[in-house]
Amino acid sequence: MELHILEHSLKVASIEKEGIQICTHGLIKLAFLASKTRCKFFSLTETPEDYTIIVDEEGFKELPESEHISVAEATWLALNVVSGGGNASNSQPIGVTKIAKSVIAPLADHNISVFMLSTYQTDFILVRERDLPMVMHTLSSEFTLLRVVNGETVAAHSLGVTNGFVKPKLVPRPIIHPLSSPSNMFCVTSLDPDTLPSVATLLMDVMFYSGGPKEPGTSSEDSSHIRFFSFSLIEGYISLVMDEQTTQRFPNNVLFTSASGELWKMVRIGGQPLGFDECGIVAQISEPLATADIPAYYISTFKFDHALVPEENIQSVIGALRTNESAGQ
Repeated sequence: MELHILEHSLKVASIEKEGIQICTHGLIKLAFLASKTRCKFFSLTETPEDYTIIVDEEGFKELPESEHISVAEATWLALNVVSGGGNASNSQPIGVTKIAKSVIAPLADHNISVFMLSTYQTDFILVRERDLPMVMHTLSSEFTLLRVVNGETVAAHSLGVTNGFVKPKLVPRPIIHPLSSPSNMFCVTSLDPDTLPSVATLLMDVMFYSGGPKEPGTSSEDSSHIRFFSFSLIEGYISLVMDEQTTQRFPNNVLFTSASGELWKMVRIGGQPLGFDECGIVAQISEPLATADIPAYYISTFKFDHALVPEENIQSVIGALRTNESAGQ
């Protein structure tokens, strides 16, 4: 297996809901007029609390300075696991559980904080740039490490973390944060970039203006139905995560779907904003799912984390996570 260290230098930021209007010009340009920018990595996720943006340094220049934008400290790098052959490359992607024990857990064991972005196409593991030497040292025994330079992959040379290195003692990772599961079901999908102009007006409405459609018969007091929408445009590939009702607003045959037309349920992690310094949050969730062989997508946002699991697995997922949660009490 290969671990690619992508060349993008990334910023992670939060945009307050009340400040989104002053940012829409730049965000629309990044999402729909990418050819007019030098941005190659852009992701925008709306939650009930705020908008989380992950964007490279070129894209960040498109955003205005504003008191409504909070930027996480440090520069982040994106890692991507690529199958080096065998039948793994022919199997359907299964999200973060595929890399839970080979990447996520070892980084947690070495107190390296990660920020996850699963997309329709792949999973990106974001690490702080300053942590890269330890990341490479930790994963070098399991992976062929490659850096992407000007679009080409080249061997990633060791950054010299050897002296005084002590293998950490592995400890259990019980879940310590509250879990909740919203009532709505979600789709993880994509579309052909050539069709983006035909649905641009609809996407802009979903992203910035409509606040999401209401389910028939769903009152505004239904607190278990949450607003969640994610749009990513990364190196020319589009990924969308939206609830089932939002997908119904799109014309037929525009959105890609899996052969099973699978729907996903969400597990939301955190009662209070999680912050960026705590290690092991992704591992706490992904390891039990990997052990139970349950596929999952995982999207970190500025304040909370979100795992998406197949609809039919939600009860067994909650059971597995609750067991892990009670182990810490």
